[in-house]
Formats: sequence, C-alpha cells, structure tokens
Amino acid sequence: MKRIIDPYAGRPEHNCFGCSPRNPIGLHLEFFEDGEWLVARWHPSADYEGWHNVVHGGIQALLLDEICAWVVMRKLQTIGVTSRMETRYCAPATVDNDALTVKARVTRQVRNIVEIESSLYDDSGKLCTQAVCHYYTFPPERARAERDFTRCRAEGEE
Repeated sequence: MKRIIDPYAGRPEHNCFGCSPRNPIGLHLEFFEDGEWLVARWHPSADYEGWHNVVHGGIQALLLDEICAWVVMRKLQTIGVTSRMETRYCAPATVDNDALTVKARVTRQVRNIVEIESSLYDDSGKLCTQAVCHYYTFPPERARAERDFTRCRAEGEE
C-alpha cells in the first residue's frame, strides 16, 4: 500500500476535522492506496462514544464520508462535495477496538456525479457500517481556482 500525501498539508488554514494533523480534536486520518481502494485505520477512544462503548454513529458516518472525499481527490484528481450519503449500520463499532478500518472505491461516474462505496470494519474484520456517497465533483480548473487544488500524489510519485 502507498501512503497518500495530503495536498493541503502545511497550509495554515487546513483544519479539517477528519484529516488535518493539526486539529487538536480531529481524527487525524491518513490514507493509503491499495489498487482501486483507499484505506485508512483509525484508533477510537471513549471521546467519540455515543452509547456506552460504541463509536457515535455520526463519527462513523464522518469516517466513511471523509475517505470518499479522498477517493475523489486521489482517483479523480479533483475535489468535490457530498451531495447524498446513504448509511447502513450493520453492527456496533466499539471504542475498545485497537483500530477501525475504512475502505472506499469509485463504483460509478456519470459526468460530474461520482458514486463511491465505503465500508467500516472492526479490528476482527467484521463489517460495522456501509455507506454509498454521491459526490458532485468540480472541474479541475474550478478546483484549482477556488480551492487551490492541483494534484493528490502518493509517496514516491513526483
């Protein structure tokens, strides 16, 4: 697997709750590419609990939505916004897991709308949550002009 380099790393305005390493209360996600999939592991704690010992459903949805945004950046080399997200909670994702794993990949694209499937697994590999996200993607020139996005690279790429 290749680590994906955050295209906004080092920018003072980069404070994303999902991925910025500088956000003191954020999730600090890092993403890796494994063929058509993007993968991340996250170490839960009781700070993100809903019911006792269960990761709050909103945090689970955030994990799935965040990796979908990174799929857009890495696989389509642009940015986008979530236009719809359908989430299915299958089993409890508990905070006593060493790490939860999220995976996502593009399943369909029609013009500027991209469908991405994502899944959240506990540390035993059990499926906890699934989501299908539909993203409205920006044309690359708009991504560059409005959000200064140029390219999302993996380690080792120039």
